[in-house]
Amino acid sequence: MSNNMSSDEILKAVFPLLNGPDLASCMSVCKHWQQIAQDDYFWKCLCAKKWPSTCKNPSPPVTYHKLFKTFYKREHRRTLLPPRISLNDLEFYIDIWADDEILFSQVIQGPALRKGMWTPPPGICDTLKYHLEGPEYKMTLPVDPKFAVPYTQTVSVSVLVSRKDTNKVACIINKSMFDYIDRSAYRALAFDYLVFSPIYPFVSGIRAWISLLFMEHGEEGIIDVFGVEMDFCDAANSEDEVLWLLDMLDWK
Repeated sequence: MSNNMSSDEILKAVFPLLNGPDLASCMSVCKHWQQIAQDDYFWKCLCAKKWPSTCKNPSPPVTYHKLFKTFYKREHRRTLLPPRISLNDLEFYIDIWADDEILFSQVIQGPALRKGMWTPPPGICDTLKYHLEGPEYKMTLPVDPKFAVPYTQTVSVSVLVSRKDTNKVACIINKSMFDYIDRSAYRALAFDYLVFSPIYPFVSGIRAWISLLFMEHGEEGIIDVFGVEMDFCDAANSEDEVLWLLDMLDWK
């Protein structure tokens, strides 16, 4: 390299060799470096490595600097806006059958399902205790009095939810069966796919899960149900996320 090169010429020779973060750092050194590093040619070199086709457009819609700055790095998860509804606006209608006999039928106010509002009874197994104390967002409520269910019975559940602010109702679970019993975790599970409003045509495949929490009964082949758990962990793992998900349901 010639000793007669000016500092500007040296920078213009070095900048095309830098990666994006280093070139961006050079822009913060001083105003003079910033002016040189803003030359879109340097950013075009970077875009040519990452998205070669963008350099084939003689009149790109945005500068290469803006293109690289906007898309070179995967965007971090955005902060969720406050939901438009609260648990105070909601009532849940939970009905559980064994064959055709109703076992549990209650209207539950939304705040009663808030995580941490209910402490499970003593004597439950450690696996279930660790599950309930885990970080995942779960909506739980006690079953009082407890009810006993033989393994041989077909148990099903329906869950509707109503909004006090609009007087509308949506379906969360429509007569789904508890067809999986995890005896090691003392949970019987059922699920249904949520039905969303037509204004969200590309949202689908998200399940609502509901579990019967139980302890062993004195008799073989019978469980004592002491609680109910509901979650939407396919897509929502905080109260705000759950409320956004419920707000998107097909309310009637």
